[in-house]
Amino acid sequence: MIFHTTIAAITAALIAAPALAQTDLPFALDWKFEGPAAPYFHALDAGYFADAGLNVTISEGAGSLDAIPKVATGAFPIGFADINSLMRFLDQNPDAPVTAVMMIYDKPPFAVVGRASLGIASPADLEGKILGAPPPDGAWAQFPIFAAETGLDVASITVEPVGFPTREPMLAEGQVDAITGFSFSSTLNLIRLGVPVEDITVLLMADHGVDLYGNAIIVNTDFAAENAELITGFLSAVAMGWKDAIASPDAAIEALMARNPAADAALETERLQMAIDANVLTDFVVENGIGSIDADRMASAIEQTKSVYEFQAEPDASLYFDPSFLPTDGSLMLQ
Repeated sequence: MIFHTTIAAITAALIAAPALAQTDLPFALDWKFEGPAAPYFHALDAGYFADAGLNVTISEGAGSLDAIPKVATGAFPIGFADINSLMRFLDQNPDAPVTAVMMIYDKPPFAVVGRASLGIASPADLEGKILGAPPPDGAWAQFPIFAAETGLDVASITVEPVGFPTREPMLAEGQVDAITGFSFSSTLNLIRLGVPVEDITVLLMADHGVDLYGNAIIVNTDFAAENAELITGFLSAVAMGWKDAIASPDAAIEALMARNPAADAALETERLQMAIDANVLTDFVVENGIGSIDADRMASAIEQTKSVYEFQAEPDASLYFDPSFLPTDGSLMLQ
C-alpha cells in the first residue's frame, strides 16, 4: 500500500511539474521568408531548437546588412548577416558587442545579374550600362572588389540606387541593364516576372576573383558570453536543419510554406536547392562540416577588403569570427 501510494504521489508531482524552462531567443534573418530560410523553420518544427532549451522566434530582414545593428544593440541576441559588412561595421564601431560564430554561405551568393538581350554577358559589358543597386545590399557592398578584380571602369557605369522591391521589376522592364543581388534571389525573381532563363546572365562574384565569405550566424557577444551552451545548442540545431534540408528540400519547404503560404512552393524549393548547391554544400563543407572557416582564406578576404576599404584600425580576423561556440559532437557534418 505504501509503495502504491508513493508511486501515485510521484506521478502526480510529475504531472503537476512545469515543463522545463525554455529560453526565448529571437533570431533576425537577413531577408524574407524564402527558400534559403527553410532550414531554420524546419529546425523549429522538428524540435531541434526546443531540444536545446530554446524558444526561437524568427523575424525576416531587409538585406544582408540588416541584422548587424540589431544584434550589436542587443535588440536581437542572434542573427544572420554578411561577414564582410560586419568587418566594416566593427571597424567603424570597435566596441560593438557583435561577432560571427558560424559560417553558412561558404561561397557567397553575391552577384551581378543582367540580361543578355540588354547586352550583358560578361563583367566588361557593364561599362556604359545602367546598374541598379539597393544601397543596403550585401552584393552592392562587395561590388568595388568585383570591379577591381575584373578591371572595370567604374566611372563608365551609371549606378541607379533602387529599392529591394523594385530591383528585379526594373530589370525585367529594361529600366536598368543589370542589378546587384544574391544569385538565387534575383534569378528566380526574374523568372517569376516572366524573363526567360536564357535571357538571364548571372555573374557570380566568387567566380570572378572575389575571395570572400558570405553570410554567417552572428551573435551579441555579451549575451553569448553568459549563454555559451545555448548558443552552441542553437548552432547545432541550425546544422541539423540544413542537413535535413539537403536530404529532403521538399520537407524543409513545407515548414517555410506554413509561414509564407503565398509563396510558390516549387520556386522556393528551387531557390533553396540553388543555395545548397552553390553556396552551402561546398567541397570545404563536405570535408569539414558547416560553420567553420579557413584561416588563410579569411586572411585573403581581409586583404581584398583592404584594397577597396580603408580600415581605421588594423583588421583582426579574431574580431570577426569566433569558432569557440561551434558544437564538437559531429552535428556539423552535413553528409
